[in-house]
Amino acid sequence: MSEAIVTIDIGGTHARFAIAEVADGRVLSLGEATTLHTKDHASFQTAWEDFALQQGGALPRGVAIAIAGPTRGEIIRFTNNPWIIRPALVGEKLGVDRWVLINDFEAVGHAVAQADPAYFDTLCGPDVPLPDSGTISVIGPGTGLGVAHVWRDGHDYRVQATEGGHIDFAPLDSIEDAILARLRKRHRRVSIERVVSGPADRRYL
Repeated sequence: MSEAIVTIDIGGTHARFAIAEVADGRVLSLGEATTLHTKDHASFQTAWEDFALQQGGALPRGVAIAIAGPTRGEIIRFTNNPWIIRPALVGEKLGVDRWVLINDFEAVGHAVAQADPAYFDTLCGPDVPLPDSGTISVIGPGTGLGVAHVWRDGHDYRVQATEGGHIDFAPLDSIEDAILARLRKRHRRVSIERVVSGPADRRYL
């Protein structure tokens, strides 16, 4: 049996909302996404309320939230976004019965593992399908840098979320040396994340 849920992808700059029809852990259809700027909303809850108004005020009672950052703990803090989410209060604050919070690139990993090959384009290297077995790295720059790994054995798969963007930035040439020197003036430790993102303050849910 299928059900409608709200799907949300929260990054450093944007929060994207859409209504999806899902069944047995797979997406059957996905509605048009509504993109909201995080800086225009004091909290995730106010962004949710804005989206609800745009949808006529009523939303499905289930929600899947993909978050740019770790999803464990009593308080979820975003790396490049001032919002804060308390998982224990999601049901009360959003008025939903069912919810799941997942790392954003863990969600991308599931999409990569399940998507039809027709959805992939080769940008460089040999134009061959993704391997049926082994590890696939999923990497994407945005406000930050998302990294996940998909492990497949030919029959099933597992996704490992990481915070790979926070490993040390290791320059390889004079240009990257200059980037490191510039960032070192502002930051004691320079990670890959620092190279692709900027600072953010925090506002509460």
